Amino acid sequence: MEAPPFIVSANAINMIADISALLERMNASADNEQELRLRKANRIKTIHSSLAIEGNSLSEAQVSDIINGKHIVAPISQIQEVRNAIRVYNIYSELNPFSERDLLRAHAIMMEALIDDAGHYRRGGVGVYGESGLVHLAPPAHLVPTLMRNLFEWLEHSTDHLLIRSCVFHYEFEFIHPFADGNGRIGRLWQSLILGRLHPVFEHLPVENIVYSNQQDYYNAIAQASHQAQSGPFIDFMLRELLNTLQAAVAEKVPKKVPKKVPKKSEMAVLQLLAEDPRLTRGEIARRVGLSDSGVKRILANLKASGLIQREGSTKSGQWIVNK
Repeated sequence: MEAPPFIVSANAINMIADISALLERMNASADNEQELRLRKANRIKTIHSSLAIEGNSLSEAQVSDIINGKHIVAPISQIQEVRNAIRVYNIYSELNPFSERDLLRAHAIMMEALIDDAGHYRRGGVGVYGESGLVHLAPPAHLVPTLMRNLFEWLEHSTDHLLIRSCVFHYEFEFIHPFADGNGRIGRLWQSLILGRLHPVFEHLPVENIVYSNQQDYYNAIAQASHQAQSGPFIDFMLRELLNTLQAAVAEKVPKKVPKKVPKKSEMAVLQLLAEDPRLTRGEIARRVGLSDSGVKRILANLKASGLIQREGSTKSGQWIVNK
């Protein structure tokens, strides 16, 4: 089993640690009912984002109407794209990210009635074109089955962190470009599926939305990785955006009410840090927010008095709990 070429930077290692800490925080404050609501609300956004990247012009409202069985006036092909995507995301929980057969199954559904060979690897050459011409010439078609089989073997058996594997798979999938069409939407879906094995939060904070919000940076990261012949730059990009997305999700859970005696900026800075890493010591908080130890001590005391935080366990081995 030959591993794809990639270099894990020191920055990537730090981001993996930060992402892991945020995921632990989310485990501690899991709200199944809230996650169910988020999953439903973001399904429309996810489908819209993934298809919009590929040039589908339907709005989120129109996507919602199609999901709800309403009639809309739009190009038939674009409506078909949405219907196909709905069917794929409806079987999200059934798809095994380590199964090549499931990937072909997902492509067959995603591209039904849109291309002739849906669910099958391409039989001809393919290139990716930009404004300046050919950006990437994919490997010859006869190599695709072997390349994909090797990629799935590495994905399943590699000991690299799942965050790294998800990014490498995404990049290598786009590099191979195994299908005649639909590579972008399947590649993004598959990284979300892989990340879902790490934490279920990635079902309602999917890669599709992240890429849609940062399209040019996404393409730049792919281009930089291709130039270096290794996916390190793409790993750094994706981890950074995953971290930013998780930090924003955690921040939404931080209470907005602040005590009048504490400066709001310092208050929220401390709350944000505790939400991200509940095991921080007072000294570590002071260094990160740029305040004195006594200043942080006063803020923590006021936060506890206001019921916004509480301490669980001893001073050395305990942790902070940010109350909702």
